Amino acid sequence: MYFIQNVPFTFDDLPDYASHDVELIELANNTKTWEVEDLYRLSGYLVAEQCHPMLFELELENPELLPAD
Repeated sequence: MYFIQNVPFTFDDLPDYASHDVELIELANNTKTWEVEDLYRLSGYLVAEQCHPMLFELELENPELLPAD
């Protein structure tokens, strides 16, 4: 999941090997489950606030924390 100020806006599918990673499975089992409706509702909020990163250009507070690729 990708978040802005703890508001989820999108996700990436995990690679096949992730389904065998015990630490990742444990982390997922102890984390909130997000439904498609949650993403739709919260994504709509980000659009209304003009803060959805896939639709609006945003200034980043810490761009150095982004992945290089």
